[in-house]
Amino acid sequence: MSIPSINPDHIALVALRVDFPGHRIWRAHRSDGRPGDWVATLHDPSQGVDPTVIASDADRLRELLVIERGRAIDSRDGL
Repeated sequence: MSIPSINPDHIALVALRVDFPGHRIWRAHRSDGRPGDWVATLHDPSQGVDPTVIASDADRLRELLVIERGRAIDSRDGL
């Protein structure tokens, strides 16, 4: 019996959703049906400032969401 392969994009998507629960995270699709940008929509204002964050790959989206989290903390602290 063979073990089915797991798409690395699915693993990255799940990891982002677990690590950033204040955002709805999804992968856009291009007009030709291929996977597009990675998108995070803010649902918890304590977790970010910008309502939408878009990146070309999962690693960059993670970097931007870490920055967003810091910006939210700074805005709460009045910085």
